[in-house]
Amino acid sequence: MEFVNHERELDWEDVIENDGPEFVLLPPGDYDFTVTDFEREHYAGGAKLPPCNKAVLSITIDSPEGKAAIKHNLFLHSKCEGLLCAFFSSIGQRKHGEKLRMNWSKVIGSKGRCKVGIREWVSDRDGEKKQSNEIKRFYEPVEKPAQGFKAGEF
Repeated sequence: MEFVNHERELDWEDVIENDGPEFVLLPPGDYDFTVTDFEREHYAGGAKLPPCNKAVLSITIDSPEGKAAIKHNLFLHSKCEGLLCAFFSSIGQRKHGEKLRMNWSKVIGSKGRCKVGIREWVSDRDGEKKQSNEIKRFYEPVEKPAQGFKAGEF
């Protein structure tokens, strides 16, 4: 499946109509997701992690509450290797315990399963408490048992 990106630069006199997606706050739980985009960025470093590359994933979750969009950072540093392994295992590019050369060209359109939580924070703009979803962990795909033939069963 090839992901088609319809984003484009707007001209000063273009006609606009898309209000953008409604904000959906999912209750904590396990959800199926699709990676709809990712950007390559560089993390400047902080108290817990030195400067390194990072992937900013755009994750979409279809739920009864609506379509939720979550941004998730993956830091390309050895301290975070387990998190990278979990993500690539979740989308089926890696099996647990295997070595993998990360293939970012196949990330967009990938599907997997994750645990979603709620992050609370205070807005710098107005000082109000806000909530947003965050991905707590990625799950490995569940292998379904092979459907075997049993005599006398249909």
